[in-house]
Amino acid sequence: MSTIQSLIGNYMLVCAVIAWAAAQLAKCIVKWIATRKFDPERLVGAGGMPSAHTAMVCSLALAAVRSVGPGSPIFAVCFMFACVVIYDAMGVRRAAGEHAKRLNQMSDAIELEEDGEEVAELQEKLGHTPLEVLGGALLGILVPMIIV
Repeated sequence: MSTIQSLIGNYMLVCAVIAWAAAQLAKCIVKWIATRKFDPERLVGAGGMPSAHTAMVCSLALAAVRSVGPGSPIFAVCFMFACVVIYDAMGVRRAAGEHAKRLNQMSDAIELEEDGEEVAELQEKLGHTPLEVLGGALLGILVPMIIV
């Protein structure tokens, strides 16, 4: 079996990739519904509803438990990986996004310049609210339930 066929036949990997892609597409749709404008950045960007990182790791963990069982070391690693990613999305990355938002506001207020050029704004869409993480988790759980 070739490497490509092995990757395509890897249930856990396929579930995780499909969950990530579905979440990124859903972000695009949610943004379009809210603004009536297509934002291609939403297809790959961080932040927003639903959390693609959460969808991916929840899908990976559920696919692992379906493939190798709850007592498997593979499931244990996937589960702990999911916990770290979800914690990071709601905690550290969300806080970093809030800090970026405040720094951008301060920068606008004092009109900072660096060598005669405006200072580039910091990216504010980094983390997720608990609702965005929940949306990602539900999507991530749904994918392995559909893909058998």
